[in-house]
Amino acid sequence: MSIIEEQNEYINKIKKYNEEKNKKFKYYILTMGCQLNENDSEKLCGMVEKMGYEKTDNPNEADLILFNTCCVRENAEDKLFGKLGEVKKQKEEKGAIIAIGGCMMQEKHITDKINKSYPYYDLIFGTHTLYRFPEDLYKVILNRKKQEDILDIDGEIYEGLPIKRSDNQKASVAIMNGCNNFCTYCIVPYVRGRERSRKPEDIINEITSLASEGYKEITLLGQNVNSYNGENGVTFAKLLEKIVKIDGIERIRFISPHPKDFTDDVIKVIAENEKICKIIHLPLQSGSSNVLKAMNRRYSKEQYLNLVEKMKKQIPNVLFSTDIIVGFPGETEEDFEDTLDVVEKVKFEQVYMFIYSRRVGTPADKMENQIPEEIKHKRFDRLKELVEKQTEINNEKYLGTIQKVLVEGTSKNNAEMLTGRTESNKVVIFEGEKNLIGTTKNIEIIENCLWYLKGKILN
Repeated sequence: MSIIEEQNEYINKIKKYNEEKNKKFKYYILTMGCQLNENDSEKLCGMVEKMGYEKTDNPNEADLILFNTCCVRENAEDKLFGKLGEVKKQKEEKGAIIAIGGCMMQEKHITDKINKSYPYYDLIFGTHTLYRFPEDLYKVILNRKKQEDILDIDGEIYEGLPIKRSDNQKASVAIMNGCNNFCTYCIVPYVRGRERSRKPEDIINEITSLASEGYKEITLLGQNVNSYNGENGVTFAKLLEKIVKIDGIERIRFISPHPKDFTDDVIKVIAENEKICKIIHLPLQSGSSNVLKAMNRRYSKEQYLNLVEKMKKQIPNVLFSTDIIVGFPGETEEDFEDTLDVVEKVKFEQVYMFIYSRRVGTPADKMENQIPEEIKHKRFDRLKELVEKQTEINNEKYLGTIQKVLVEGTSKNNAEMLTGRTESNKVVIFEGEKNLIGTTKNIEIIENCLWYLKGKILN
């Protein structure tokens, strides 16, 4: 019996146990962090729903409360501890099972704090033991004894876990786990382990299955997708070549690539295939070569700008989005001006901005030249002002154009309007019937609303 078959046995045991109680059991899940975490949560939801639990958005209704944590920024810790405090009453009054997983659980100082300050939890599991969740939960239910299932070594990639997608038009597909880069600010290599690539055929089979279910758009996920190294010499470029041949998939995106690994063959594949979206997420982190060196990013400001220019020449109408960290230790005013200079030159479509957050266990946390919070926030505000000006200008070029928009659903802010995204990942809202959800429509852009566009459907 395979490991996944064993876990399916535990799923069936829990389902039978719940059915014998003659009650509808509910679960609540809170996901923090990146799209890889969201992908993990879809697997947790898949397992839990096969056990017979129904999802609820209200933790006060839940018999099983799941927290899937992230440790990239400090506010995630504060959020988890706050939520653990909130569900204590649910545990005491209704006996809810509290399970905590994800990256944060790979950090010993966090699990030590949970054991000391929040001892009423039932289950802690790490990033490498997610596949064992059914077995761990069964032990909690059967023995009413808390479980802690964490591995400090790199875990295996197991195929065939149940999955409950959060969307029925777009799907994320993890192609690899872990990271080998060890950027000095980042805790990910320590909690996700070294790079492990999935087999190409497993990825192709998953995407083919998604296409047969009606999915139109997929996003390939990995801490560093362009370092993918599949069996039989399948590189990231070769994997993309295989994926574009899958019928039914209209759009292919990927995050996050590393600039140092963005090879010519990948650029060529993007340029030659319409299905691959021509907006490239290219994390900058800093525009200063000195700061980039301290971050261990292994490229300079000039190398980054040269890569952008190369892609602009080879990929028609290419656009860029990026990540930027403000206030890294030792960042001078001149260094920050370099970041603003890159933003001015590249004119990113989207910029995900972060104030540097110290992470215990990373080299940057031990650097002596930490930037005062006041300076960090002032620089962040200056960057934000520049990005908003650029976004306003960038959006103007969409006015009067016709964009292919994948209709995703109703707008969160106005149920009378539909929403979707352009190939360049711009949010568009427009009037239309709900039976259009899941189709791709030609939309004329008629208004620039800074963080989204308004459009009208062309008959």
